Amino acid sequence: MATTQLTASSISGNGFASFEGLRSTCIVKAASFAPLKHNNSRSFSRLVVKAATTVAPKYTTLKPLGDRVLVKIKTAEEKTVGGILLPVTAQSKPNGGEVVAVGEGHSAGKIKVDISVKTGAQVIYSKYAGTEVEFDGSKHLILKEDDIVGILETDDVKDLQPLNDRVLIKVAEAEEKTAGGLLLTEAAKEKPSIGTIIAVGPGPLDEEGNRKPLSVSPGNTVLYSKYAGSEFKGADGSDYITLRVSDVMAVLS
Repeated sequence: MATTQLTASSISGNGFASFEGLRSTCIVKAASFAPLKHNNSRSFSRLVVKAATTVAPKYTTLKPLGDRVLVKIKTAEEKTVGGILLPVTAQSKPNGGEVVAVGEGHSAGKIKVDISVKTGAQVIYSKYAGTEVEFDGSKHLILKEDDIVGILETDDVKDLQPLNDRVLIKVAEAEEKTAGGLLLTEAAKEKPSIGTIIAVGPGPLDEEGNRKPLSVSPGNTVLYSKYAGSEFKGADGSDYITLRVSDVMAVLS
């Protein structure tokens, strides 16, 4: 897909929003141009824009404020495990990186609470969290501490240490057969909403800054909300999901 860099001076014509004040340190990427037809047969130009913020080289420090964290995004894998080169469209966007700076923390009631992750920690974060910036020649993400799912110091998601009120669940395998014994195709297998808890976070903070233990424990088999959380594939091929404990609906026994 062709990418075009646009500046304020290069965008003109009726029907476009004003880009007055756009600085040279901001890059607007136009993914595609195509005519958009309406019922009244009038034709308009459709502009699909994805904004990326670039920090000018003259700025050498980026300090997050409050409960925000600066994460250097992990580079997407360019090859498969077998060494096959992946095209750009097939390279999955990474959901992890290294913490390079943290804010001063936040308040819980009258208590000052420090950021729970430290500089140098390898973390996993929610898929659509934060604001992406180009800084010091690399892609970074500024996000709130609460958008960090957990700390992962290995390459296997089963070793994830969840943060705050999140839990890590190993998803139960989908049923291979119907109740009548018929084999199911991959497309017909229903996505399970049952799994075993592998690890739990320390719990959320109360107004006094104390951690409230979660109501579930590692080893519990649970039923969880079907469309909640972030999904991952483990090194053993198993499916895992991280979600908030509020999305766990019941313990099964």
